[in-house]
Amino acid sequence: MSVKPPRLILEGIYACAPNRATLGGTAYFCQGQDEAGQTTNLLIDAPANEPEVLDFLRDRGGVHYWVITHRGASGEAKALQAVLNCPTVLVQEQEAYLLPDLPNVVTYRDRYPLPGWGEVFWTPGFSPGSACVYLSQQGGILFTGRHLLPNREGQLQPLRFSKTFHWPRQLRQVKQLKEQFTEQTLMYACPAANTGFLRGQAVVKNAYHHLQAIDPAQLLVTPALL
Repeated sequence: MSVKPPRLILEGIYACAPNRATLGGTAYFCQGQDEAGQTTNLLIDAPANEPEVLDFLRDRGGVHYWVITHRGASGEAKALQAVLNCPTVLVQEQEAYLLPDLPNVVTYRDRYPLPGWGEVFWTPGFSPGSACVYLSQQGGILFTGRHLLPNREGQLQPLRFSKTFHWPRQLRQVKQLKEQFTEQTLMYACPAANTGFLRGQAVVKNAYHHLQAIDPAQLLVTPALL
């Protein structure tokens, strides 16, 4: 079955079609160059291992940084890496053991800079090594992995699942995110799943206001398992 190539959702940023190998997860490709004209293309999570997707990535200069935001987001990483040969595959140190034979894995504990883009930072809770990616471009873009997802009303939320690693820790990370950003530094959010609940919108707009509307204390008292 053929897969649609990634679609443009923001300037230089593409959303890949949901990937069965990551339980319907959405991966993102960010195309860019540094001041010297060198490629700094960034891939967030694993797209489908299909010719249409791989050709799209190669035609745009390949992938320089590849971030895996949580366990389960790597998909067919070994097969993808055999084609992409990305020089830096970023995985939080607690989940690197899940990719023992993957070439060019670089681990980090709390944060890792993405030159020309922003950074990836640890947000444990959904999984031990769950992470978010922040880019400072276009008013600020937060790739939330499965740390924050749209609910059925399209509101960005932490969602508790049966496989959630540590719910109170996840809520503490939400509180830190609320304190980390301002209205001037966070315009958009791009979640790794549940994008169908956005009702045709490609991204979560006004992401700062979505974030500020979350009440971790209330969620801790009455968490809902999905």
